[in-house]
Amino acid sequence: MNKNVYSVGQVNNYIKNMFAQDFMLHHISIKGEVSNCKYHSSGHIYFTIKDAQGTMNAIMFARNRRGLKFTMKEGDKVVVTGSVEVYERDGKYQIYAREIELDGAGNLYLKFEALKRELEEMGMFAQEYKLPIPKYIRTLGIVTAPTGAAIQDIRNIASRRNPGVQLILYPALVQGDGAAESVVNGIRALEQLGVDTIIVGRGGGSIEDLWAFNEEIVARAIFECRIPVISAVGHETDWTIADFVADLRAPTPSAAAELAVFDRRQAAAEIQSKMQRMEQLLRQKIAFSRQKLLHDQTRLRYLSPMNQLNEKRRRTLEYEEKLSAQMERQIKDKKHKLMLLAGTLDAYSPMKKLGNGYAYVEGPEGKALLHSDDVKTSDAIAVHLLDGTVKAVVSEVVKNE
Repeated sequence: MNKNVYSVGQVNNYIKNMFAQDFMLHHISIKGEVSNCKYHSSGHIYFTIKDAQGTMNAIMFARNRRGLKFTMKEGDKVVVTGSVEVYERDGKYQIYAREIELDGAGNLYLKFEALKRELEEMGMFAQEYKLPIPKYIRTLGIVTAPTGAAIQDIRNIASRRNPGVQLILYPALVQGDGAAESVVNGIRALEQLGVDTIIVGRGGGSIEDLWAFNEEIVARAIFECRIPVISAVGHETDWTIADFVADLRAPTPSAAAELAVFDRRQAAAEIQSKMQRMEQLLRQKIAFSRQKLLHDQTRLRYLSPMNQLNEKRRRTLEYEEKLSAQMERQIKDKKHKLMLLAGTLDAYSPMKKLGNGYAYVEGPEGKALLHSDDVKTSDAIAVHLLDGTVKAVVSEVVKNE
């Protein structure tokens, strides 16, 4: 019996052709954990992908690395898409990777960061575009699941703080297929309804559970909404794209209700405090006005024509009294000075001299005789006395030695 004998190369080539003819192996995605990862100087990446049941060699050529959005390392959970082929020389099969993505949360995180950067560069997170949250509202729109802890928490907080606020729920899908579209429809429906504020959110969960709030269509719906939107997705540590775009981010749905619905009792206390303050200010204003009125009345009385006339009369009397007193003082002073002058004049009076036994002698020419040289013998002279004049003739002139 003849049997066919093949060379190793023939068998390897045959197996290679079988792999090449299998469509599934030509375009397949395999997930597993990365090990033995090596970045070659040529730009190729050599690694092994493994799971609990087995291992498979893998290679990504440098020309395909442009689509790789992360640096692959040991232990990464990845999904490798490419073709499984036989390396004919060694008779080993391996996957030739055309695309590598992080598996599960890791890949979603990369998408999250990429969309976040894109929207931030577009300015959709800018503070200048955020609407202020009204302090006092009458209607609150809520986009969330009709069942679950989120809506119950919001209802409980809102009813406790202000049961007068109307809550309008749009029952939306918050995870799974169609969740993002459902949330968008809810935002637009409540916007058309004209509520005062909208809360968009859900309870906590994994990044996969919260992914609807990381979709671009949800971000754009929040950004374009003309009504203030509060995001309340997950727990305090959970951040989504919706949180960055929303006008206000609340760490939890309960906190969102606290921010959206004003406390009626607190508001009443604030109103009471403001009324008391207004009353106090009003009393102060009235007291000030009264004081000003009294001041104006006093000033008016002071500036009235009759009061000014009386004031002028009073001042005139004062001036008259002062003038009269000054005149009396001046007259008295002048009298005193006159008496002194009269005394001095009297002391120098010729008549006073004559009264004391002195005489006034005139020469022949009618001039006063002061010296013996002014007369000579036989000159006629006149001697004036106190009560008359004696005419005489000089009989002899005697000079003092």
